Amino acid sequence: MAEDSNLSNVGARYAQALFDLAGDEKRIPAVEADLSSLRTAIADSRDLRVLLSSPAFGVEDKARGLAGIAAKAKFNPTTAKFLGLLATNGRAAALPEVITAFAKLSAAARGAVSAEVITATPLSAAQAKGLAAALRQALGKDPEITTRVDPAILGGLKVKVGSRLFDASLKSKLDSLKFALKRA
Repeated sequence: MAEDSNLSNVGARYAQALFDLAGDEKRIPAVEADLSSLRTAIADSRDLRVLLSSPAFGVEDKARGLAGIAAKAKFNPTTAKFLGLLATNGRAAALPEVITAFAKLSAAARGAVSAEVITATPLSAAQAKGLAAALRQALGKDPEITTRVDPAILGGLKVKVGSRLFDASLKSKLDSLKFALKRA
């Protein structure tokens, strides 16, 4: 557990450094777009997840892999250099945390709030629109929603905004019922 916390701290520090650099170069939107597409690639590619997290690959392999992705996707030079630095410093496994932390920093700079929504099945366009409207009303700010599908929650959804977690999943309700039955 401490290792996960350490990874998050590392991700936040690297994200802050990248955000500061991108701000100085007036490239925050471009870097954010690059990182968003990289987040999608990580979610879609098991091979990329293995490359980032496996100790079987050395820092040179990870740096070459990320450089190849950056070149193929025509990432901004700031993003490409940052990915190389992250890999060279042996922190490639922290890339998903860096992306999440960068998105939060960027949203805060724009006056928006980022929200992560976890559902058992993908949301339809109408559901996503309704959820965005409900979050806008509850938070008083425009939400920037990232969605993730996790079949383990069985149904319902979880919404994480900052350090707050709103859990309306079927799994948590069943767990609560199970706990109540055990106590009875």
